[in-house]
Amino acid sequence: WSNLEYNALYKTMPNQPYLDHVKTKVDGLAFIGLSLTRHSEHGYPDSITHQEAFDLNDVIDRDYSNLMSTNDDGWLVGGGEKGPPHSYKLKSKDSAHVEIMRIGNYCPEWGGITQEDIVKVMQSGKILIPQMEVVPTAVVANGDLPPELEIRFDMDPFIPDLANFMNQPAPPLPVNWSIRFVHNQLFRHFQFASRFCPGPFHSTIVRKADFRSNEHKHKYFSNCDEVVQKWRDEGPKPLNTKWNVDGTVMKNPPHHNSGVWLFLDRNNITHHFAPNFLPPYDTPEKRSIIMSILSEIWDQDELVWKPVSSLESSEKDDFQWCGAFS
Repeated sequence: WSNLEYNALYKTMPNQPYLDHVKTKVDGLAFIGLSLTRHSEHGYPDSITHQEAFDLNDVIDRDYSNLMSTNDDGWLVGGGEKGPPHSYKLKSKDSAHVEIMRIGNYCPEWGGITQEDIVKVMQSGKILIPQMEVVPTAVVANGDLPPELEIRFDMDPFIPDLANFMNQPAPPLPVNWSIRFVHNQLFRHFQFASRFCPGPFHSTIVRKADFRSNEHKHKYFSNCDEVVQKWRDEGPKPLNTKWNVDGTVMKNPPHHNSGVWLFLDRNNITHHFAPNFLPPYDTPEKRSIIMSILSEIWDQDELVWKPVSSLESSEKDDFQWCGAFS
């Protein structure tokens, strides 16, 4: 790219919305999020399973009938990549995940926070973790050139109907509300320089996706739309129903076990934090808690909290909020 093209794409530097980019000395990959990894006969044999709600093979193009080429990592989901002679991409296990809060590193002197501090808070009950029941809302290409293909987990509707939130009988909660519910609490509690959220809540399928033609691109996304619609029709589902961090099956899993995970990086998970804010979510007491947490959103441009009502009156044509992009 020329300097003009680069500057047009990256209008501000640094590109990531760190809480304090001056004090962020070294970038890193640690984060809190959801694990969607799943063993598959089509992928790397050492891939483990953390969910069986969604088979992400349904939205990838493993035989390259529509795509011409991808990044050297190949498919990051659906079991990962077997490597030669089954595929001539880097051999790698399934690393499907959704980031909720990027930690970066565990070194306070580099702008991060210690793992011990993270684990202590997450196990203390200070962060309310609901039963994480989610559903994919779309498969999209992001703005990179060539793009990454992503499975989105947007909250729908994005602006909750707070005016009727406390009605009885209680109206349905927004789809994927639990992700932003956890995200907002994490951002409220943890104040360290390297904290940020990498764009909309999503799981990257593949990087540098180059399609064979516009017709093949349309065919691929049409198929994805059908799959996502089927998932949407079935409704949100719990992810981790019975698995330990290493993928082994728990002997006596609790009825509500779909929580969040602590990742050192996308291939290495160290902790699972089970739900501590349990269903049902239609009582006045729990609705009040949920409404108070979902009533605001983090503005990544200005690095401030704003009421969700500001989205309705925003004069920006192109705004980015934590967990969503207009």
